[in-house]
Amino acid sequence: MSKKILIVDDNELIIEVMSYILTNNGYEVSSLPNGYHVIEEVKKTHPDLLIIDAIMPGIDGRDICKILKMNKDTKDLPVIICSSEDNLDATLTQIGAPNDILHKPFDMSALINKVQFQLAA
Repeated sequence: MSKKILIVDDNELIIEVMSYILTNNGYEVSSLPNGYHVIEEVKKTHPDLLIIDAIMPGIDGRDICKILKMNKDTKDLPVIICSSEDNLDATLTQIGAPNDILHKPFDMSALINKVQFQLAA
C-alpha cells in the first residue's frame, strides 16, 4: 500500500507540482488550500507525512506543526515545513519543531529525498 501524503499550501501551483511529482513516485497525495482544517483532516485520513507551507493567510503552518507535535495522538507524524524564508532553519530547534524544512523554490530531487527520508524514519 502506498504512503499517504497531505500537502497544505495556499499556492495552487505548488500543490499541483508537488502532487504530480509525488504521485509519479508512487505516493497517494491529498491536499488542502489553507490550514483551517488540517487538524481534522489529519485525524480523519491519517496521512503518513504532512508537507505544509510555513506562511499562509490566517493560520501559520508553523503554528499548525506545533499543535500537531504537542498532541500525543499526532506527535509522531513527520512534518516538512516549506517556505521561501531564509531564516526558517531556526524553526528546527523550537518546541513543536517540524522534522525537516524544504526551501522554496525546490527541485524535484530535494522534495523526493526529504520525503523518502522522513517516511523511512
